[in-house]
Order: sequence, then C-alpha cells, then structure tokens
Amino acid sequence: MSLRQDHQLPLGLRLRDDATFNSFYPDESEQVLACLQMMIRGEGEPFVYLWGSEGSGKTHLLQAACQSAADAGLGSFYMPLEEADFLDPEMLQGLEQLDLVCLDDIHLIAGRADWEEALFHLYNRVRNSNGKLLVGGDKMPQALAVNLPDLRSRLAWGLVFQLPNMTDQHKISALQLRAGMRGLELTEEAARFLLKHSDKRFSLLFEKLDQLDKASLVAKRKLTIPFIKEVLGF
Repeated sequence: MSLRQDHQLPLGLRLRDDATFNSFYPDESEQVLACLQMMIRGEGEPFVYLWGSEGSGKTHLLQAACQSAADAGLGSFYMPLEEADFLDPEMLQGLEQLDLVCLDDIHLIAGRADWEEALFHLYNRVRNSNGKLLVGGDKMPQALAVNLPDLRSRLAWGLVFQLPNMTDQHKISALQLRAGMRGLELTEEAARFLLKHSDKRFSLLFEKLDQLDKASLVAKRKLTIPFIKEVLGF
C-alpha cells in the first residue's frame, strides 16, 4: 500500500516525477545515497536524518526515497511540513503501518507542542513496528528549537548526515545530468550561462530546464546560448 496519492495530502501536493535517485547529482553525498538505497531494500538503519541548507538536495532525496519505495511495492508516505499550518498532527497516526515514512522540513514544526508530541509518538510506533523513518531538516538534531526533550533524543536515533552546499560547478554538473536524462545535450558553457542568468535554486533551475526541453522539442533545436536567450527572454 502506498499513501502517496493526492487525497492524502492538501490539494496540489505530490511527488515530483523527476525526483529519483538516478536524477540526483551525488557530489559528496555518495554515502547518503547508498544508505537510502539500502534503507529501501530493508537493510541498514531504520532511522535516518538529513540536514543541510536550502538547495542541498534534502527534498529531492526524501521524495526519491518515497518514490523508490513505492516502485518496489512498499507502502510509503511523504509529508512536507512546510504545510503544517494546513495539516493536522493526527495525520501521523497509523503511518507506522507503512514501510517508509518521509517527513520533510522538520525544523518548521519545532516549538509546536502538538506536532512535537505527535512526532515523538510516531518515532516510538515506527520502532515498535520495525518500520523506517526518513527525516529532513535545516539543522543538526541538537540545534533544532525543539522543546520536548524526548523528541530531541529521538531525532538523533540512527544515522545523521549533513548534505554539503552545492557549488556553482556542482549545479552545472547537476543540470547537465538532468538534461542528459532527457536526451538533451547541455554544454558546460550553456549551463553556466543558464546558471548566471537564473535564480540558483534547484527547483527553479529545473523548471527552466523543463521549459527549454519543451521548446527544443517543438523547434527541433539544440540548447545553444542563443536559443536559451530566445526561449527564456534573457
């Protein structure tokens, strides 16, 4: 059973189709990637916490893990806690019945007593049911503004990984990887031009790549700098 369908989350929230392990540029995160793949196979630690700044790939990896679990026929659930204002902590009830639960942006519910208590109990239920819990935040567990001491200890269960900040060169390589998966050739010069003239957040960079992909298919043109200028209005 997979609880990834839209009716389980507020309208408009879903996994990105391109959020897969194959489309993640590992940079210095090969160990993290290997750990998550083992997690899906039922090996290794059942609790993993990923932390890093915006753009480090946390959301991509959490969604990729959820997608990979679903593809393997496992029950999986992804919850973006940036939507906590529109969600009820009671949604965490029963998730321990699934094989993998992925909770993103845990720092956004720190200090909220109802969410902290619900999450504390979820950790205990997941452990008792031999499930797996993957959590993402912007700080190491000890640095989160969590008020419930027992939850702070639970967040440090298992493995904790810091995801490195992506340099511009890494972002160029990631763009080239994503373009190659679409059958597009994106030279380093063209990728550097796109990066220079765009918001450097990965989500927005990949949106522009989507736009270029569609335009290239229609126009039957390569992703040259003049074509990028024409399509994106630079």
